[in-house]
Amino acid sequence: MDKITLQKVHNLIKPYIHRTPVLTSQLINTMCGAEVFFKCENFQKMGAFKIRGATHAILNLTEAQKSKGVVTHSSGNFAQALSLAAKNLGVKAYIVMPENAPEVKKEAVRTYGGIIIECDSNVNSREHEAARIQKEKGTVFIHPSNDDDVIYGQGTTAIELLEDYNDLNYIFAPVGGGGLLAGSILAAHHFSEACKVIAGEPMEVDDAYRSLISGKIEKNEASNTIADGLRTYLGDRNFPIIKAHVKEIIRVEETEIVEAMKLIWERMKIVIEPSSAVAFAAVLKDKKRIKNKKIGVIISGGNVDISNLPF
Repeated sequence: MDKITLQKVHNLIKPYIHRTPVLTSQLINTMCGAEVFFKCENFQKMGAFKIRGATHAILNLTEAQKSKGVVTHSSGNFAQALSLAAKNLGVKAYIVMPENAPEVKKEAVRTYGGIIIECDSNVNSREHEAARIQKEKGTVFIHPSNDDDVIYGQGTTAIELLEDYNDLNYIFAPVGGGGLLAGSILAAHHFSEACKVIAGEPMEVDDAYRSLISGKIEKNEASNTIADGLRTYLGDRNFPIIKAHVKEIIRVEETEIVEAMKLIWERMKIVIEPSSAVAFAAVLKDKKRIKNKKIGVIISGGNVDISNLPF
């Protein structure tokens, strides 16, 4: 992957996405002792960055493939992203969701035109149902994060940030499945001479942190984190990129995630989800490194159940 190819990806999806704003807060700058620039993907279509990768993946299909539709398994933002991207491009989207997924998320998928297939609440069941749909309908399976086209699409978030502020020292991004982090790394590598990428990860699901140490993809025994979008693990497409180029993965406690989320809600007056707060929590935990530096923070999404806030 080179700069020209990444730029082509960005140009290709531009008509289908928002160019989201970059916001700042003088109070937060003072707190951090740095200039902090928030790339607000909570204002993106369907409320998260994932519409970028979903759109790019569908655009790269052949007409024959598009006629059969696409399928994924997700209970969160990618379920909504693929549904909306498919609707915008006139393609059917089959979404495998666990039966215990929140009804509000299922309703969002339906609103965007996604066809829901319910399954048991475990990874094996999700994968089995997605494979069944793929076989029966002839659909193309699109993974939420471990797919090259998805990774390149997600990387356009950081491309835009670096186009607006080309002298950033660091970009902080959350890590779950690894699509956004890997894409951000590729963008920083090709669109900046000096910017490094740092990930924030919940301590309760620190598989990416452990994967860097062991050199192989690790998984989690449990998923007890408020950052529900980060409960998944890395894949064989994004892990090599992350392993080779990420500057560091900073683990944050649940209380630190909540405090970071609360701070942005209160001081910046914007709605962000817990997974988004993880990257900012990592910034707050690493004040020594960022002192007097210019920092980009990717606010990955704003799809949160406001009737069940942690503060």
